Amino acid sequence: MGVLSNMIDREQLKPGDHIYSWRQAYIYAHHGIYVGDGMVIHFTRGAGQEIGTGTVLDNLLFSSSPSHSSDTPCPRCGDQSRTDGVISSCLDCFLSGGNLYLFEYGVSPAFFLAKARGGTCTLAPSDPTEDVLHRASFLLENGFGGYNVFKNNCEDFAIYCKTGLLVFTSISVGRSGQAASYLAAASTVVSTPLRFMTTSFSGLALVGFGMYCVSRLVSDIGLRRDVSKVSVERLTASPASDVPEKTPEMAKED
Repeated sequence: MGVLSNMIDREQLKPGDHIYSWRQAYIYAHHGIYVGDGMVIHFTRGAGQEIGTGTVLDNLLFSSSPSHSSDTPCPRCGDQSRTDGVISSCLDCFLSGGNLYLFEYGVSPAFFLAKARGGTCTLAPSDPTEDVLHRASFLLENGFGGYNVFKNNCEDFAIYCKTGLLVFTSISVGRSGQAASYLAAASTVVSTPLRFMTTSFSGLALVGFGMYCVSRLVSDIGLRRDVSKVSVERLTASPASDVPEKTPEMAKED
């Protein structure tokens, strides 16, 4: 564990840990909550379809995703090839042949920025283990709404289980550090006015990297102002709303 890598051994896992595994040559990571006994609760659009862009890109990315076929299902999980939403899988099925990583909570801004890739840590502190496991188990039974790659994905699910925090404004990104980093990179590329602040390549690179870092930092769930604590029971009581309106009740702790 450290700035360079969050990789851990299975023996280091504890119930309530937010874990993830990189997919498709580190293009994206799939996230979940380890609940003990070798099981993980996670949120997915479908087995091997964690991105869910709704475009032909899905087929290109998922064509080589390792997973159990319906003819040879996992002896512990069964056939999950057609399963979506919040599901429970064994650690082997969750990792799908990848390595195991631990998502970090309560990190400093300096440590956060040192992690150039989003979706590995957050400034927000984690709630107690019993709260994390309660949310994950409750959502396994009641669902987590519709999957949305930018506003309601597997990382959003795991972060909510760990913190109970929801974004209550209708902006383009939710709690996911992965989504925030991709959008930060895109905004850096298209922000042409700042390109004229410098004529050198090194200066351009410095300005671009600075914009990327600032955008990632201000989008982190631990620093944003447009978040509120929402009990899991209240969350599932209004399934039609992907982004809840801020109410006095939402400010209360679970």
